[in-house]
Amino acid sequence: MTAVVLSIGSNVGDRLRWLQSVLDGLGRAAMTVSPVYETAAWGGVEQGPFLNAVVLADDPALDPHGWLRWAHELEDAAQRVREQRWGPRTLDVDLVTCRDSGVELTVEDEELTLPHPYAHVRAFVLVPWLAADPHATLGVAGRSRAVGELVEAVDPAERAGVRRTELTLHLGNER
Repeated sequence: MTAVVLSIGSNVGDRLRWLQSVLDGLGRAAMTVSPVYETAAWGGVEQGPFLNAVVLADDPALDPHGWLRWAHELEDAAQRVREQRWGPRTLDVDLVTCRDSGVELTVEDEELTLPHPYAHVRAFVLVPWLAADPHATLGVAGRSRAVGELVEAVDPAERAGVRRTELTLHLGNER
């Protein structure tokens, strides 16, 4: 069984609808979803705020590259346009980590790097992930670290910029 942590975000159009489209597209593979947070854009490009969440999913038929293809299909369905790195987007679906039988997989090739190389320093990934799975761990520099510990290591101002909203996302079996 491969399980994945997906960080999802949107700052163009109906942001909540784009996030919900991920859960709808994943169907029964989506197991848990975090609360929805609003955050300032990351990466230095002037743009509107994002809605962010984390989805925990699993599918025994997928390997990391299969998850990446699925993530790209979800982005394509949301009419994602890749014009500017870290620019505005209808939907961003990032693979944070992938596990097979509980063991975190490492991938480093032209298409994919796992664990995600920046996840451990991004409050907009860590805060929702910790809400979805308080016991989560992430490999950083070859060592497994508690996500709660990683959250505490992020700059307090950046953590404060991740604001929980009253918006909710629904798994397919919750509708």
